Amino acid sequence: MIKNPNPVDRKRRVCVIGAGTAGLCALKNSLEAGLEAVAYERGREIGGTWIFSEEMPKNDYDEVHSSMYEGLRTNLPKEVMGYPDYAYDNDIEDSFITSHQVLNFLRSYAEHFKLGPHIKLQHEVIRVRPRLDDWEVYIWDHNTNTCDPVYYDFVYVCNGHYTEPDMPDVEGMDLYEGKLMHSHLYRTADKFKDDKVLIIGAGPSGMDITNHVRVEAKHVYLSHHLATTPNTAFMGNVTQKTDVERFTKNGALFKDGSSESFDHVMFCTGYKYTFPCLSTDVGIQVIDNFVQPLWKHCININNPTMAFIGLPFNVIPTHIFDMQVRFTLKFFTGQRELPPREQMIAELEKEIGQRWDCGVYNRKKAHQMGERQFDYYNELARMAGIDNIKPVILKLMKDCGKKYIFELDTYRTNRYTIVDDENFLKNGKITN
Repeated sequence: MIKNPNPVDRKRRVCVIGAGTAGLCALKNSLEAGLEAVAYERGREIGGTWIFSEEMPKNDYDEVHSSMYEGLRTNLPKEVMGYPDYAYDNDIEDSFITSHQVLNFLRSYAEHFKLGPHIKLQHEVIRVRPRLDDWEVYIWDHNTNTCDPVYYDFVYVCNGHYTEPDMPDVEGMDLYEGKLMHSHLYRTADKFKDDKVLIIGAGPSGMDITNHVRVEAKHVYLSHHLATTPNTAFMGNVTQKTDVERFTKNGALFKDGSSESFDHVMFCTGYKYTFPCLSTDVGIQVIDNFVQPLWKHCININNPTMAFIGLPFNVIPTHIFDMQVRFTLKFFTGQRELPPREQMIAELEKEIGQRWDCGVYNRKKAHQMGERQFDYYNELARMAGIDNIKPVILKLMKDCGKKYIFELDTYRTNRYTIVDDENFLKNGKITN
């Protein structure tokens, strides 16, 4: 069995990389577990991706952290976006809220649990490497422009996954003379005024941005390969298209044989998992967005005192972050013993095989959950002896799933109220 190192007189130390939604709960739960924990945040404030910024890259090597845009409202209700032990204020009437309201919530969470003294702002983790019994973490203090090593027993990687755009390589992109961009850098719709725009991708961001841009644009073409046709009838000046076969000088030829011309292309094609601060001897690879080898999508099998929080998608984000942290802490604190490495590898390979058997051959979907998420929550709770996500949260999540595809024009008017651990109200009416 793999066991944690023998306890010593000093408190065990935890390094948390990032102070966004995942990092804050990793910090809070680590402190409550009796560990000495510090969260390093390279930005000037906490909140991660929820911080709106109009900043654009200064050059090809510059990085912009925020993906927030003007007018954004959440695609999940606030009733499922709180933490298990800290919910949104009931005084907020709307269920689908602004990014600024989410940011204020995260600030209040940090204040409520007195996390401030344990967060170092403008401190960037630039290198993490394992030693024999601990981790060497190099921290760049942007305030003093100094870089020094600090040593920790455990590492939580909570650096967020909305920074590095995943741009597909489509034939003819170099020939196209219009403007190309990724939704990561989209901020306002007025830049598309009276122009024709091609938006590629019909996930939550693609659908929402299409609805914003079409107000200013002359016409919007929405290219996607969803099996179910999204509802865009209410938009008027939006035409759905198949995938792009190849770009031309002024537009594109689509896979159904049709062609269109347009002034702008926006890729709403997701993001890449990137961990630039991790050294190669950390033992983690990212191949086609499959982060491996991880046990239960979070614990580094090669160095099991490191955990990655928040990789699974199509999930209940805040709750899964908190649950993964509580799960891993049971092993970090020695309350549970990790299985042998061979067993962890075998369980990983078994899950991969199950996904392949279900027709999921794309490595990019290795961390996709969807309906699998409910079995995943049950498994984490059972294995570590921790509280599961409350049934009312799961029911509410199922009620509002995929609404962005079919009810984009109306679903954000719904208002939810949690009654108890089992039941909720939807627009004042009990829902089973």
